[in-house]
Amino acid sequence: MCYAIPGQVKSFDGKFVLVDYFGEQKKAINELSALKVGDYVYAQGGFVITKVSQSEALQTLETWKDLFFELKDIDDRSVKDMPWAGAKFAKVRDMFDCVSADGKISLQDLQYLLSSKDAGEREFIRNAANQSRHKYHGNSCCVHGIIEIGNVCDQVCHYCGISRLNTSLTRYRMSKEEILESVRVAVEDYGFKALVLQSGEDADRPIIELVDIVTEIKKRFGVLIFVSFGEVGREGLEQLYTAGARGLLLRFESSNPNIYQELHPGSNLDDRLKDLRYANELGYLIITGSLVGLPGQTAEDISRDIQLAGELNVEMLSMGPFLPHPHTPLAHNLPPTKEAVVQVLAAARFYLPSHVKILVTTGLETLNAEARELAFRSGANSMMLNVTPQEKKLLYEIYPDRAHQNESLAVQIDSAKNLLQSLGRAPTDLSFR
Repeated sequence: MCYAIPGQVKSFDGKFVLVDYFGEQKKAINELSALKVGDYVYAQGGFVITKVSQSEALQTLETWKDLFFELKDIDDRSVKDMPWAGAKFAKVRDMFDCVSADGKISLQDLQYLLSSKDAGEREFIRNAANQSRHKYHGNSCCVHGIIEIGNVCDQVCHYCGISRLNTSLTRYRMSKEEILESVRVAVEDYGFKALVLQSGEDADRPIIELVDIVTEIKKRFGVLIFVSFGEVGREGLEQLYTAGARGLLLRFESSNPNIYQELHPGSNLDDRLKDLRYANELGYLIITGSLVGLPGQTAEDISRDIQLAGELNVEMLSMGPFLPHPHTPLAHNLPPTKEAVVQVLAAARFYLPSHVKILVTTGLETLNAEARELAFRSGANSMMLNVTPQEKKLLYEIYPDRAHQNESLAVQIDSAKNLLQSLGRAPTDLSFR
């Protein structure tokens, strides 16, 4: 991880540079020319994204200096004060000890964590997951922005409100100029260092147009770009990577082929996984995961979802609740509880490689307003804020009554900062200003 504050380049090691943040040194891939030891840079997602002048860097670092250590102290104390049970939950404690020693629990162990019904044990699992988060990630919390550039979609996914099955929805595509202005606002006015460009799977928006947009963003702004346009195929992934995209958000939604087929008529799970695997080969940072609470889903299905995410070399896990939309075939099904979803996130922290970030989805916040804080206290360490223009944001209705849909970006940021500060977390993709 790298803080959203400038760090100083200390040394080079092939394509990597070692960047110092108040004595903490982190590696990042350098794709900038003419970078030298002593320069100050911003780095995100393991990539150097832009160089910053010494005067600007030192001014920012002076502002951050005290807060940096204050936040670490708050997080350290919150973990230290966690209640730990005795022999009653010995099985979970054994799993935690295994993970703490850089071992790996079994798939059967993961299913045990997912299936626990004892309230005390579930709290113990959440606390242990948070201990693991603290050990491997410190107090860092990724805060990405997301711009929903269009809600036109050719797919007929049975859970999604922007599916073409929803004929009541007003459709839109943001123009290149609108997208670039949204990026400018996010980067220059609000300090975002990582953005996700997201849309439905829109065949009438050619890949060359998306490539041109990414190219222009990288030309104008120092920002890490993730793309989320559905399945774009091998050639599309190659073109977007060449243009400067370095991350892919593409959830597989279910590792169970039967459930996947029911959710996505006419689509094939193998095709989606091919895109994810090829993106990994190209060097993309992978954000993927599944829905929790789908009709017919079992704890075994969810455990295999987490297992599959690990096999796909996931950088950030995105597992959110199934939320029924009134204009979809699954309208009359019930969503899961917030406790069930948070238990999945905590269990995933036990099972996945230690470097993986775990996202608190907007869906989870929509399910329950208190769920974001609970998830952060249960091993999660990433969030996304919606930087889509307000009139377009209201139309990206993947599920109804989305959390924060009527809030300005400034209000979203203030809310996120207040929560993170109370927890002692440092936003690694959004500056404190």
